[in-house]
Amino acid sequence: MIRTFFTADHHFGHEGVIRMSGRPFASIDEMNRELVARWNAVVAPGDTVWHLGDFSYKMPIVDAEKIFRLLNGRKYLVVGNHDRASVREWPWESVHDLHEIAVDGRRVVICHYPLAEWPGFFRDAIHLFGHVHGNRQVAGAVDVGVDNWDFRPVSLDEILARRTPPPIPTRTLEAWERSFIEQAKAEAERRALDEVLGQRVDQSGWRIARRVADLSDDEMRAILDARVPDGGDDK
Repeated sequence: MIRTFFTADHHFGHEGVIRMSGRPFASIDEMNRELVARWNAVVAPGDTVWHLGDFSYKMPIVDAEKIFRLLNGRKYLVVGNHDRASVREWPWESVHDLHEIAVDGRRVVICHYPLAEWPGFFRDAIHLFGHVHGNRQVAGAVDVGVDNWDFRPVSLDEILARRTPPPIPTRTLEAWERSFIEQAKAEAERRALDEVLGQRVDQSGWRIARRVADLSDDEMRAILDARVPDGGDDK
């Protein structure tokens, strides 16, 4: 079975990130080796991996590409601010800025940067991002950067277990919206009333016609004789 993983912000070759993000590595070489080992420990060659940007930084492009080719899986890139044009030209399956995919029937919106709202926000779509190295929380979204996940790619099930659903804010209707709703309700009531009255007329007419048809000639003559003439005295 082909599995799908997400990850971001490896910063291969970036010595400063060890200090800035408090990574438990003594050197760049140790960090690079460990990041490759942890990737390949969970990702099989046939699996899918979405990398949400900042693959490497301050590393010779030739060396960075060698690391890229060591990593298991069919790799897709969502471009980060440190991904130069040369990085985008590697044999990724595809390259995107902002993208939507479906994983196990769930709508997933992926971007290097955290978004305040995203497509499908009010329909429980999931937003995944990187860039912030665990320094920002967004309700309904999850930071998939390696600093948050023991320096390895993660599955959607792991992400969902950590995700906090977004709050659905209440909203006061504007005047034109209230007016539109009231007008629609009034029109619906008029249509319903017309239909009810129409049914009453049809039913009453059928009953009256049926009753008249059942009258004898003498009964009909008596009814006609008992009518009050137009303009006559009804006392």
